[in-house]
Amino acid sequence: MNKWKTVALLGLAQFVMVLDSTVMNVSISKVVEDLHSSVTAMQGAITFYTLTMAALMLIGAKLGDIWGRKKAFLVGAVVYATGSLITGLSPNMATLFLGWSVIEGLGAVLVIPAIAALVANNYSGKDRVTAFAIIGAVSGAAVAAGPLIGGFVTTYFSWRYVFFSEVAIMALVIMFSKAIKDSVKKVNSKIDILSALLSATGLVLIVFGMLQSKTWGWIIPHNSPSLNGHNINPLGISIVVYLIIAGSILLRLFYSRQKKLEDGNENPLIKVSLLKVIQLRSGLGVLMGQFIVTAGLFFAIPVYLQMTLGYDALTTGIRIFPLSIGLIAFSVIGTKLTSKWSPRKIIRLGQIILILSVLILLSSVSVELKSKVFLVAMFFAGAALGLLSSQVGNVNMSAVDKKESSEIGGLQGLFQNLGSSLGTALIGSIFIAFLTSSFINNVQSSSNLSSQIKSSVSEKSKSGISIIPVSDVNYIAQKKAVSASDGQLLTQIYAESQVNAMREALVGLIIVSLISLLLSKNIPNKIIK
Repeated sequence: MNKWKTVALLGLAQFVMVLDSTVMNVSISKVVEDLHSSVTAMQGAITFYTLTMAALMLIGAKLGDIWGRKKAFLVGAVVYATGSLITGLSPNMATLFLGWSVIEGLGAVLVIPAIAALVANNYSGKDRVTAFAIIGAVSGAAVAAGPLIGGFVTTYFSWRYVFFSEVAIMALVIMFSKAIKDSVKKVNSKIDILSALLSATGLVLIVFGMLQSKTWGWIIPHNSPSLNGHNINPLGISIVVYLIIAGSILLRLFYSRQKKLEDGNENPLIKVSLLKVIQLRSGLGVLMGQFIVTAGLFFAIPVYLQMTLGYDALTTGIRIFPLSIGLIAFSVIGTKLTSKWSPRKIIRLGQIILILSVLILLSSVSVELKSKVFLVAMFFAGAALGLLSSQVGNVNMSAVDKKESSEIGGLQGLFQNLGSSLGTALIGSIFIAFLTSSFINNVQSSSNLSSQIKSSVSEKSKSGISIIPVSDVNYIAQKKAVSASDGQLLTQIYAESQVNAMREALVGLIIVSLISLLLSKNIPNKIIK
């Protein structure tokens, strides 16, 4: 059992890394209430938590090369625990953003690539396959158990205690870290600052553009930002387009610079030649697609359960719990299947099940939840994610030599967190955009509402519709001197609009899943030893 102490400690750290976003998602309504904020602000905080990691993950991996993986892991653990403490004590959204989205994110960029590298360094052969499967299962368990843990703690205590417990867990990991060995020599090099700026800025521009699409519009401008009284929408096109194009150009420049540095035997932030390895490229694509869908689900589902149906955090966690069962069970099943099935077969089975589960979920969503159908959908979504988690890490690590483990750890962290950022930003923006358009259209087409109410709704909706509990609509309407019958009608229209927005968000996830299925064609079609 001594040989598994290392993976147990690394697994604890991995659990904490993954836990945060799922905990916060089921606690959205309570955090918004406690900090006197909004769902849109929470979407921004969730997105920027993973975006901080995506933007700086390559730098974190490179620091692991320079400092040594274990040192990077321990420094990251201290930084992460500090961020968790600040988050737990935060009196407002700005402090939460600093502690969670920024400081915890900075700690994670050191910890996450180090975990992958240290697993690869401490184990080999079948033990390494098992160790990566354990890490995958732990990640899945965190994704799955997070809603239930967060729901229980938030409902009966406070969401803040989750972050205090993270401080305690990271302290425990640090105390027993002697069991972790780092056999890879440190690299005597420096970080290329221009590369770091190009990658970080490019990623931030793309994700921020997607995040703001709900307010500024994708192509046709809406509520454009202004400068000196002039709207910023060059050539009549939304600034979102320009942000995404600019980010893409910077990432292309980043790629070119890495290639130049590598060809000149200098010190690139990442060896882009690794991306020529078809197995790795395919594995990273599948990984990103998996986390886009996971993050999208874990943003949209809690919003639907809490804001449309009025569930509290604990009930939300219980409704999502079937995903936990499926995920943990099929992480184990996926690991056992590795001796009989190829990674491609297992991964593609998981992807197909994921698509089918979202289709089932789509049929369950209504103003009154179809509970049994929803339960089945969540279970199979968990089963699909469990199969994927059991394979992708080892597919990526086995694609290259062991000495590149830190590089691959950084790439995995980058694609994982970029996927999470894009999932929350993209699916959240789709949800909010369709909520706005559906609510306005339904109000305007209603023959039972006065022209005065229609005009008022149209005017107040110019900057978008806020996501609020359906139960609050009638109360807000009464404060505006709207009649009881009109208030009830507006409540019904708003509830239906939230359901329509949820369905559109799920369609977006199905499209992402189909694209991910295409990317899996180059996953190994033989058993990886």
